Amino acid sequence: MFYKNIHIRINIIFSVFLLCFILIIGKVFYIQVYSYEKLNSNAEDLWSRNLPIEADRGNIFDRNGIKLASNITTTSVVIIPNQVTNPEKVSEKLSAILNTSYEDMYKHVTKKTSIERIHPEGRRLSYEIADKINNLKLDGVYLVKESKRYYPYGSLLSHSLGFVGIDNQGLSGLELMYDKYLTGESGAIKYFSDAKGNRLDLIETYEQPQDGMDITLTINYEIQNALERELNNAVNKYNPDHALGIVMDPNTGEILALASRPDFEPSNYQNYTVEEINRNLPVWMTYEPGSTFKVITLAASLEEKIVDLDKDMYHDSGAINVEGARIKCWKSGGHGTQTFMEVVQNSCNPGFVILGQRLGKEKLFSYIKKLGFGSKTGVDLNGESTGIIFNLDNVGPVELATTAFGQGVSVTPIQQITAVSAIVNGGTLYKPYIVKSVSEPETGSVILENKPQIVRKVISEDTSLKVREALENVVSLGSGRSAYIEGYRIGGKTGTAQKVENGKYLYGNYIVSFMGVMPSNNPKVVVYIAIDNAKGATQYGGTIAAPIARSLLLDIIDILDIKKEAGGKNKNYNYYDKRFTTVPNVIGMEKKEAIKLLKNLKVEFSGSGNKVIYQSPSAYTTIYEGDTIKLMLGN
Repeated sequence: MFYKNIHIRINIIFSVFLLCFILIIGKVFYIQVYSYEKLNSNAEDLWSRNLPIEADRGNIFDRNGIKLASNITTTSVVIIPNQVTNPEKVSEKLSAILNTSYEDMYKHVTKKTSIERIHPEGRRLSYEIADKINNLKLDGVYLVKESKRYYPYGSLLSHSLGFVGIDNQGLSGLELMYDKYLTGESGAIKYFSDAKGNRLDLIETYEQPQDGMDITLTINYEIQNALERELNNAVNKYNPDHALGIVMDPNTGEILALASRPDFEPSNYQNYTVEEINRNLPVWMTYEPGSTFKVITLAASLEEKIVDLDKDMYHDSGAINVEGARIKCWKSGGHGTQTFMEVVQNSCNPGFVILGQRLGKEKLFSYIKKLGFGSKTGVDLNGESTGIIFNLDNVGPVELATTAFGQGVSVTPIQQITAVSAIVNGGTLYKPYIVKSVSEPETGSVILENKPQIVRKVISEDTSLKVREALENVVSLGSGRSAYIEGYRIGGKTGTAQKVENGKYLYGNYIVSFMGVMPSNNPKVVVYIAIDNAKGATQYGGTIAAPIARSLLLDIIDILDIKKEAGGKNKNYNYYDKRFTTVPNVIGMEKKEAIKLLKNLKVEFSGSGNKVIYQSPSAYTTIYEGDTIKLMLGN
C-alpha cells in the first residue's frame, strides 16, 4: 500500500513536470514562430532610432514641361537628447545661431524624447547657418535633409498654384486641392543605440523617401507670362481696385492663362492679407458683366430666329422707356436708324432691350442657364462662386430689359469666358479645367488624366458662325476697334458695367472689360480682360480693356504661330484712332531710299555712313504710324 502511494505521487510529480515542460516548449515555440516579428519589432523600437529624410513634393509643370513649382534641398536640425553630453553648451551655441532664447533651446535639448525637432527656428535652414551648426560638431545634434517649396517665377499664377506650410502641406490653391498626390512618403536613416541613447557601431539602414506625384497643367507659361505683364502694366497705368484676365481654348475648355491683381508671392504668403492670398478673382469675383453679356442675348436671338442682323432695322433715339423706366444708350442722342448688326457693333443698349423683349423672359433665361450662369462651372480651382441671376418668377419687363444688356445679373469671369467659348466654337459648352494630368515622377506613368468634357450643346453651328461675324464687325467697325490687328481675324465685345454698393450704383466707378476671339473664323483662343475702377482715364471697355487685350493677342499670335489670312474686315478708322503699319526691311538700303520708304514713321539715325546696317524695330513688326524707328548707318 505504501509503495503504491509513492508510485502514484511520483507519477503525479512527473506528469506535472512534463506538463510544465510542454508548456514551456509550447511558449518558446509560440514566441519563436508566431510572435517573433512583433516582439522583434518592439525590441527594435527600444534600441533603434530614425533620422527622418523628407520626400520631395511633386513638381507642377505647364503644358510644355516648364516647372511652375518645384523644390530646393534645405537642412533642418534634430536633436537626440540622450546623446547630448553638455546640454548647457549645446543650448548656448544653437540659440545664438538660430536667434532664439537659451531657455527655449534648453527645453528642446533636455526633452525626454528619442528625437526632438527644433521647430520652427531649426527648419529649412540656409546653407550658411547649416554650415555653422555642422562645424560645431556637437554630440547629439544632427542636420537632416528637408525639401522646401520653390516657385521659380515668383508671383506668376500665384492664386491658382497656392502655397504650402512649413511642413510642406498644401494650404491653398492647387497645392491644397491636389495635396494627396503632391505629398510623398518620407524616408529615414535607421541606426541603433544602447539604453542610454548612445549610438552603436552597427549597420545603418537607409529607407529611401518616395517623392510626390507630378502635376501637368493646361497653362501655357508664355501666354501666362504675357497676361501677367499686361496686368502689371494696367496696374501701373490705371491704379485699379482689381485687374484680371483669362485665356481659354474654346474647343476644349482648357485654361491657357489665368491671373489677377493684387497677387502675392507664394514663398512669402505670411506677408499678405487673407483676402489677397485666398481670392482667385477670375473664379471668385462676381459683378454685373455689362455689354460683354450681350453676346448671350445675341446668340439666343439668332438661334430663335427673331432677328436678321443685316435686314432688320432699329431707330435709336438715345433711350427707350420700359414700364416707366428710361433706359439710355451710351451715346447721347442715340445712333439713329441702324441695322441690328450695327446695334451690335455700336453696343446699343436700347437695341438689345428690343431683342430681349422679342425673346421673352422664358427663352432668354433658358439660354442664360444653358450657358452655365447661376451655377458653378466646376473648374478644378477652389473658391468658385455661382453668381446671381433673377428668379424667373421675379422677372418683370424692366428686369428682362436690363438682363438683355448685362445689368442686374451677377456673374463670374470664368462663367463668362466659358459661355462665350461655347457660343464661338460651334455651340458646345465645355467644362473648364486647369489640371491636365497627374503622373508618377520616376516612370512618367499617368495615373490621372483630365480630358475635354462636354456639358451640353447650346446653339447651332450656323448661329455660332453669325455671332462670330458680328463680333468681328465690333472690332473692325465698332466699339472694339482698339483690339484690331492688321491681317488677323479678331472678334470681340466691349463691356462697361457700373458697380453696385449697398444696393446703389456708384458714380464714376466701373468695371470695364473686353472679350476677344482669335481667329474669329476658326477660334483658337478666347481672351477676357476686366479692369475694376481705372483711375485717371475715361472708363470704357473699348478705351481701356480692348488695348490691353490687343497687346496680349499680339503675343499669342507669336506664341501659337497664328498666321495672317485674307478675308477679314478692314478697320473703320475714326479721326482719333491710331493707324497701324508694318515696318519694311530697309537693311542694306541707301539712307535716302530708306527715308522715302519710312515716310509714315519718325526716323532716328546713329553711326556714320550711307547704308542702313541695323534697324529697330525689326522688319515686318506691326507698330503705330508716327512711331519711332531707329536706324544704324555704316559703309
